[in-house]
Amino acid sequence: MDDDRTRCGWATSAPEYVRYHDEEWGTPLYGDDALFERLSLEAFQSGLSWITILRKRPAFRAAFAGFAIDAVAEFGDEDEARLMADAGIVRNRAKIAAAVRNARAAQQLPEGLSVLLWSFAPAGPRARPATLDDVPATSPESVAMAKELKRRGFAFVGPTTAYALMQATGMVDDHVADCFRAGAGG
Repeated sequence: MDDDRTRCGWATSAPEYVRYHDEEWGTPLYGDDALFERLSLEAFQSGLSWITILRKRPAFRAAFAGFAIDAVAEFGDEDEARLMADAGIVRNRAKIAAAVRNARAAQQLPEGLSVLLWSFAPAGPRARPATLDDVPATSPESVAMAKELKRRGFAFVGPTTAYALMQATGMVDDHVADCFRAGAGG
């Protein structure tokens, strides 16, 4: 980029990555609908590049009623057909069905999605990754989160997806040591 700030290596190849890294990734995020969006997008990303999801994010928001849990939980067969025909999003029947299932599961959480997800955030200080090679793909907390989400009826939320969610929403801070955002916490 044009500025002299040092960023995590993954964040420099496209303007969308720079913006996402600088403004969102690793910033603590709360709220059931906001976290439902991020959980859904992480699931849609599985097997794809994150830049694909970032570029399709506005279309995802439009297609999924702004990721309002109560609205998505009401989606039926006609909505699934509409989503499968929407070239603006990732048209994967299993992932679409998982988003609807996950909205319904989120409605059943007495504590709410935000409280449940944040209950898995690691307590206390962690070693900051020196390089991208030091950033794990999973953690004991993400394994536990995925297991609990699955137990509560969620789909497409394995330990790697759970860890990516934890990174994206500031539950863990994996900005590398020389990144200007390291330790910023939002």
